[in-house]
Amino acid sequence: MGVLIAIEGIDGAGKGTQAARVAETAAGRGRSVASFSFPLYDGNPFSRAIADYLNGEFGAVDEVHPEPAGLLYAGDRFHAKPRLLAALAGSDLVVCDRYVASNAAHQGAKLAGEARTRLLDWLEEVEYGEFGLPRPQLVVLLDAPVALARELVGRKAARGYTTLEADIHEADAGHSEATREVYLELARREGWRVVPTAGEDGAPRDVDEIADDVWRAVEPLLT
Repeated sequence: MGVLIAIEGIDGAGKGTQAARVAETAAGRGRSVASFSFPLYDGNPFSRAIADYLNGEFGAVDEVHPEPAGLLYAGDRFHAKPRLLAALAGSDLVVCDRYVASNAAHQGAKLAGEARTRLLDWLEEVEYGEFGLPRPQLVVLLDAPVALARELVGRKAARGYTTLEADIHEADAGHSEATREVYLELARREGWRVVPTAGEDGAPRDVDEIADDVWRAVEPLLT
């Protein structure tokens, strides 16, 4: 059975870049690798609804209750479950650009206190309990200052799921701040590996340096 890892972080943190780098490094060292990026946007009914949600068709980010929104993302992963399990059975490493924690962070950002705690527990029950998704052996949180992440979001090329310059998550600075807060809260609680994407001066770190930090967390799991 292969190793499942998830690369997490707020929008603009560099998840796609670092997930690709991990896969490339592992493959270069002779490991078989499978990669997933969530949401899938493969035409399944959940990802179609997620695109509508992110395009604002259901309302602004704070107008959509986190439980139904969270179910869409969980359903998209449930749709991928057979492929995930097959990849784990046939590969040394499975790399996910976003996974269950992304749902917890983005939807948990809409709530606070006990309401947030209840939601996080409920999403855990849905994704890992009812849907039986495999748990990752490692979660790497790319911790990016919101200002830097938002600048990088602005440089993104057009995405297939939206015609907007920024989807409703990306466009809301307050949501990004709260999402980062939840991510860091979960990282402390769950013992994730946190990799900063900026130096103490707030300037972006070199992509290669970040990739080295991520690989140091992954490599021991493959020995």
